[in-house]
Amino acid sequence: MTTLQRLASHLVWLGTHALDLAAMSVFLYCFRERELILDILEMCGGQRMMATYIRPGGLWRDVPAEFEPAVRNFLKTFPARIDEYEAMLTKNPLFLERTRKIGVLSREDAIRWGITGPSLRASGVAFDLRKAAPYSGYEQYEFDIPTQTDGDTYVRYLVRMEEMRQSLRIVQQGMDRLPSGPVRSNNRKFVPPPRSELGTSMEAVIHHFKLWTEGFPAPEASVYVAVESPRGELGVYLEGNGGPKPHRVYWRTPSFVNLQVLPLLSKGHLVADLVALIGTVDIVLGDVDR
Repeated sequence: MTTLQRLASHLVWLGTHALDLAAMSVFLYCFRERELILDILEMCGGQRMMATYIRPGGLWRDVPAEFEPAVRNFLKTFPARIDEYEAMLTKNPLFLERTRKIGVLSREDAIRWGITGPSLRASGVAFDLRKAAPYSGYEQYEFDIPTQTDGDTYVRYLVRMEEMRQSLRIVQQGMDRLPSGPVRSNNRKFVPPPRSELGTSMEAVIHHFKLWTEGFPAPEASVYVAVESPRGELGVYLEGNGGPKPHRVYWRTPSFVNLQVLPLLSKGHLVADLVALIGTVDIVLGDVDR
């Protein structure tokens, strides 16, 4: 699910980035494929953006029977669509003129500014949290970390295009080992009991009532957990005080950090190049303006 969402995110980036550089056809094609992914997410979670589907203890519910054929059909058709995007952009002389040698970010500057995600990997640093600090079972999957060394707007495009292909590899492996069985924990201290138990178990009613009125307590400790989002490191620092409400929460968002390098990228370029530079960073404004 998270890898499908990564693909949907990259499709938004590619379509809007190309549109900003006057390639409208790519925008229309990317959103055509993105709709297929959002249909799958809506099929499983009831919402197009996956909100509330992944919960403490597991998932809201199991995937429906239509999930597997829909994903396998997407896996069969999408590789040709990536080829289609590249046929329109990768050797397009106008696209090359707007992106090559524009916004060069060296390996040293990328590390110095704390850049993560595709922008870091396009500067020659093969760092991906799914490999460096695996979570959610990513250590069980075979995939490569796409990297480039030129560090300009063009190779940041190349890295993300290859990341889409690597994401397909991950989804394919996930589908081939898709298990049957429970999809969430039975620990009623932090997972609500099934509705069917509420009419037969007083304990289930109590747990349900306490979870929905109080929540569950966190220990007096602190923790930082980060994942590899489509734009880079997305981390959460959480500090508990023994109660159900956090004492402190801090988000480390990739767009906020990555956007800070824009003055360096734009130095010596034209104002018209800013459109390409903002697109190559791939920001989400809500991510920036927290």
